[in-house]
Amino acid sequence: MVDHEHTEKKTYKPAAKILHSVKPQEDSSPDLVSLKVPKWIQGFTDFIREQGVVGLAVGLVIGTQVKTLVDQLVASFINPLVGLLLPGGGDLAQRTFHVSFHGRKQVFGWGAFIAQLISFIIVLAIVYFGVKKLKLDQLDKKKDTI
Repeated sequence: MVDHEHTEKKTYKPAAKILHSVKPQEDSSPDLVSLKVPKWIQGFTDFIREQGVVGLAVGLVIGTQVKTLVDQLVASFINPLVGLLLPGGGDLAQRTFHVSFHGRKQVFGWGAFIAQLISFIIVLAIVYFGVKKLKLDQLDKKKDTI
């Protein structure tokens, strides 16, 4: 049985007052910002930050993957389609011509060269239109303040 006469009413503080009254404890771990680093490491990190090396690395990785995809597109679709249009059999990458000179014979793989040229032009177009569409060419230009 509960004795209602001797029970106290508890009052609760709002959460905001509790949070403001809590004092942070002293942390014995060193602050990362205040750590001393050698001057050459600080210079290196400043260089990376100022020159956009991270952006360059990301662009290189993405560009490499785009090139891989375009090469596969050319090998899987464009070469066989062009091979169907050209007389003879096989795809574009297998096209060759032979040259004989003084009894020696050489084979020139012109089809593989044309396939790589097509791949290069597609990658070039993707980069050009990607830069123009995303307006990445304007990132380095300073805005005129009036």
